Amino acid sequence: MIRYTLVCDSAHSFEGWFRNSDDFEAQCARQLVGCPICGAVDIKKGLMAPSVSTSRAREALSAPANTDEPPAQTSAPAPAAPAAVSMQPSALLPVDVRQKEIVEALREVRARIVENSENVGRDFAAEARKMHYGETEARSIYGETTSQDAEALLDEGIAVLPLPELPEDKN
Repeated sequence: MIRYTLVCDSAHSFEGWFRNSDDFEAQCARQLVGCPICGAVDIKKGLMAPSVSTSRAREALSAPANTDEPPAQTSAPAPAAPAAVSMQPSALLPVDVRQKEIVEALREVRARIVENSENVGRDFAAEARKMHYGETEARSIYGETTSQDAEALLDEGIAVLPLPELPEDKN
């Protein structure tokens, strides 16, 4: 398996695992590789550090742990390992199966938000500001706003998140 750092046309970075380079190219050509953040399918390989296995690293991995002695110091510290990525079993399924699972999870998240929040419609930005500045009681709300108003809310320190857009929302 080959792990690639991938970048979409919106500059979101994520990882993808492929059997080989040809497999990556074929999946991209069929638009099966999509950005998990924005859904874009124009994906390119990003810069990534090679994973090089040294004999010293292999010895350290295969040597039994001895807790009585402190670890030996080497002349130079080992390079930092890349951040661990949690691989859920569903991450190893074919793309169409994962997409169905992701859409279902987003559907559940959206349903809980809608169920436990007040719909303030197009007054979302105004209501969020009123709550933030203590002019009205804080509560969970959702509604509509422009991207410019959402950015202005974030600039004011008001935390907002878009509701997940689902395929049926586009019909």
